[in-house]
Amino acid sequence: MSTEQARTAPDERRWQALGVCLAAGFISLLDTSIVNVALPSLERGLGASEATQAWVVSGYALTFGLALVPAGRLGDMRGRRQAFLFGLALFTVASAACGFAPGTGWLVVFRLIQGAAAGIVAPQTSGLIQQMFQSSERAKAFGVLGTVIGVSTATGPLAGGLLIDAAGTDDGWRWVFFVNLPIGVAAFAAGLRLLPRFPATGKHEEFDLFGVFLLGAGVLALMLPLVQEQQWTGREKWALMPLAVVLLGAFWAWERRQGRLGRAPLVDLALFSLRSFTLGALISLSYFAGFTTVFFLYALYLQNGVGYSALASGLTVLPFAAASAVGAALGGRLVVRFGRKLVVIGLAGVALGVLGVVAAVELVPGRNVGWASALPLLVGGIGSGLTVSPNTTLTLTRVPVHRAGAAGGVLQTGQRVGSAAGIAVVSAVYFAHLANHGRADTALQLGLLAVAGIILVALVLAVADLRERQVRPEPEKAAEPVGRGWEEGGAVEGVRPGP
Repeated sequence: MSTEQARTAPDERRWQALGVCLAAGFISLLDTSIVNVALPSLERGLGASEATQAWVVSGYALTFGLALVPAGRLGDMRGRRQAFLFGLALFTVASAACGFAPGTGWLVVFRLIQGAAAGIVAPQTSGLIQQMFQSSERAKAFGVLGTVIGVSTATGPLAGGLLIDAAGTDDGWRWVFFVNLPIGVAAFAAGLRLLPRFPATGKHEEFDLFGVFLLGAGVLALMLPLVQEQQWTGREKWALMPLAVVLLGAFWAWERRQGRLGRAPLVDLALFSLRSFTLGALISLSYFAGFTTVFFLYALYLQNGVGYSALASGLTVLPFAAASAVGAALGGRLVVRFGRKLVVIGLAGVALGVLGVVAAVELVPGRNVGWASALPLLVGGIGSGLTVSPNTTLTLTRVPVHRAGAAGGVLQTGQRVGSAAGIAVVSAVYFAHLANHGRADTALQLGLLAVAGIILVALVLAVADLRERQVRPEPEKAAEPVGRGWEEGGAVEGVRPGP
C-alpha cells in the first residue's frame, strides 16, 4: 500500500491497525509493573534470591530503555511494519521462555530479551500513528495510546494479583508471563493482515552503528546505578554517572559530526531545535519519574506495611486506572482545542491526587487506607490521562514523519530513565525513614511528598512552555531544515503555535 493510499484508506482499517499496535503496547507496558506483585511467588516457587528478583524487575527496564532509540531509527529506515512484527514475535517467544524458565539464571536472561523486544515494539507504535493518521485524528489516536499507557501501568499489580490468586503462589509467577501469549499471538496474526506497508524512507542510508554504541553505553551507565540502587551497596556505583555524562556528550558530538558530513545520524539533533519536542520530552521525563513511582511505593506500603494481599493491593489502584482511561480519552479530544493548557491542568490534578493520598494516610491509617485513598487516586488518574496523551501529541506533532520512530524512541527513553531515577530517589527516602524510625505510614508520606515535588517540576516546565508560547509563538516550520523532509512535520490541525 502506498503512502497516498494509506492516507485515503477507510477509517475502520486504520483504527483496526491501531488496535494491533495498542495490544502489543499494552502487554509490553503491563510487564513493567505486573511482575512487582509476583516477587513473593517467584521466591517461593523458584527460590529466587533478592538479587535475582531485582534483575527480573530492573533488567527488563534496562534493556527496554537501551533498545528504544536504535529500534526507532531502524524502523524509520527499513520499515516500521517489519520492525514491529519482529519485536512482537520476539516478545511473545521471550514471554513463553520466561514462563517455562527452569531456573533463576535462565529467567533473568529471558527477561532481558523480553525487555529488548518491548523496546523494539514501542517506537514503532508512535511512528505508525504518525504515518496512519493526520490532523485531529492523530490527536485522537495518541489519546487512545495515552489510555493504554496509563491503564496498563496502573492495572499491572491488579492483573498480577488476580493471576497469583488463581494459580497459587508456587506457580502463579509463571502465569504472569503466560498471559502475554494469547494476546501476542492474536496481535501478530492481525498485524500481518492489517498493518500498512509504508515504503521505507531510508533504504540507502547507512545505520549509525558507532552512534548506537555511544548512546547505548551512555544510557547503560546512566540507568544501571539507578535500577540497582537498592541492590548495589556503597557509593562506588555513582561513579558511573560522570562516565554517562562523558559518553552522552561524545554521542552528541558524534551526531553533530554526522550531520555536518551529510550522513544519516541516529538521532537528528535538529529535533531539539523544536521547542515543542524539547519541552515535551523534559515534561515526560519528569512526569514519569513521579507517575510510575506512586504504584511502586503504594504497593510496597500496602503489602508490607498494612498487610494487604497482592490482589487487594492491586484492587486499590482501580480508581486511578479507570480515571486515567477516561482522562486520556478526553485529552485526545481536547488537546486540539486547549493545547499545553491541558497538560498544565493534568499535572496539577496529579499533584493534588498525590497530596490527597498523603492526607488519607494521615487521617485514616491502617486497613481502611485503601478506601480513603480512592478519591485522591481518582483525581490523580484523571490528571494523568490529561497529561500523558496530550503531551505525547504536542511533543511529536511537529516531528517529520520520516523521523517519527527515532523521535518516539528518544521520548520513551526519557520516560524509562525518568522512571528508574524516580524509583531510586523515592525508594531511598522511603527505606531510609523505615530503617531509622520503623514507621511505614510516615515513610510512605515522605516518599509521596518527594513524588509530588517531582510532579511539580514537570508542572513548572509546562507552565513555562505555556507562557513562552503566549509571548513568542513557535514558527510553523523549523527555521533551518536539516535532512530530507524536515518541513513535513504534519502538525495536528487546530494545535496552533500559541497556547
